[in-house]
This record gives sequence, structure tokens and C-alpha cells, in this order.
Amino acid sequence: MKATSHIYTTWQKVQGRDEASSHEEIPPGRPMSMEQHMVDKGAQMLQSLKPIKQMSQHVCTFALYSHDMNRQIETHHHVTRINQDFLQCAVYDSDDSRGCLIGVEYIISDRLFENLDPEEQKLWHSHAYEIKSGLWVSPRVPEMVARPELENLAKPYGKFWCTWQTDRGDKLPRGPPALMMSPQPVNLGMVKPALVQKRDDKYNISTDEATKTTRLEINEPEWINPQADYWKQHGKCFAIDVEPVEMKRMAPFP
Repeated sequence: MKATSHIYTTWQKVQGRDEASSHEEIPPGRPMSMEQHMVDKGAQMLQSLKPIKQMSQHVCTFALYSHDMNRQIETHHHVTRINQDFLQCAVYDSDDSRGCLIGVEYIISDRLFENLDPEEQKLWHSHAYEIKSGLWVSPRVPEMVARPELENLAKPYGKFWCTWQTDRGDKLPRGPPALMMSPQPVNLGMVKPALVQKRDDKYNISTDEATKTTRLEINEPEWINPQADYWKQHGKCFAIDVEPVEMKRMAPFP
């Protein structure tokens, strides 16, 4: 009985603290009930959650909004490798327990990318500079351990859709998804130094040092398809506008 009383008292304190700060939280909402915690714990014990358990890496890097490249964000990719040619990433805005799921990125090999049609290729970005410059890091994993994967990721291309723009203060996911671009070594593609320094301080790393030492030896791709990073060559971006359309009563097949 005493143990139950202690748990309840502790829960009351946590609940009170959460209620006091709920107006500042993203997303807004009531604190989870003890009953909900019990349901979730029970489900974790009974269900396999296989897709989640396949996430094997945490990567921290940066991304830029295609339609407004002055807006740059730190991103946290939780990576699942499906095979040697395809990875899928759940992207969060932080790596703490309350991090918001802000989007998804798909990463494909250069072999698969070359088989896409030219219009589709325009939506993808390269990763070579991101890797070579030290912006793409695996927090708390030594560079020498991460080296083989870094070499693998220098050639592939990614397509990243942001579905929740927490950087502009959205407390809930709003509007259509935004296409994101990777950092590049030209004008608008350069990540702001303050943003990089903040990340480096958090993980006690040096992006600048990595660029001058360990990343120097990673080979750059012999060729990057100019359809990727489309804005660099053409000064054009891509954005989604939502508009009402007539419903199709008979869907085409296939």
C-alpha cells in the first residue's frame, strides 16, 4: 500500500509540473495518465514493433528548406537500412525523449537514382559535400568506426519531406509538406556557422577538425547527376500548394 501511495504521490508531482509548463510545450496536450502509461507498457511487452527495432543508427546533420534556403535546421535521422541500395529515415528535430517527428528522408544508391525519370530526380539532393565537410555525423560513434558507412553515403541521393515545421514555432503539423535540400559549398547552401557550433558544442566534436583530417580521405563521387540539387544549376525550387480538386469516382487501374 505504501508503494502504491508513493507512486501516486510522485505521479501527482510530475503531473503538476507538466501542467505548469504545458503552455510552452510542442505539441500542446494534457499529461499522459497513469492508465495510458500502463497500456503503452503492456503493448510494448506484447507487440513486436519490428519496423522500429530495425532503426540502427542516429545521424545528426542539417537541412535547408527548398523554398526558403535561409531557413536552416538541425536534424536527427534515425536510420533503417533496408538493403545496400535503400535507406529510410525517421527525422526528428532533436534527440531527446520529447523530440518531434518532423519528416522522412529516403536515401538511395546512385545506381537506383540513375533509373529515375529526370522530373523525379529534381526532387533529390546529393550527400557528398555533407559527408566530406563533416556536417553529417553519428553522435558518440568514433570517426574510425563510422568511416565505412560514411564512405557508403558519399555517393547516394536523398529525398527529404518535412511535415512539421517546428523551427517556425508550429505547435502542431500544419500545411503541406516542404521539400528539403542538403547543405552545399555555394552561396545559399552554406550552413550558418552558429548552427554548426551549437551542434558541435552539444556533442563535444569539431566539424572543422573532421574536415581537415578524417574526412579528407573519403573519396568524392566521380560524378554527381546535375538533376539533383536542382537549385544550384537553375535557381529554381519546388514547393507544394494545396488546392481543391474534383474527386475521382472511378480510380484508374493500375
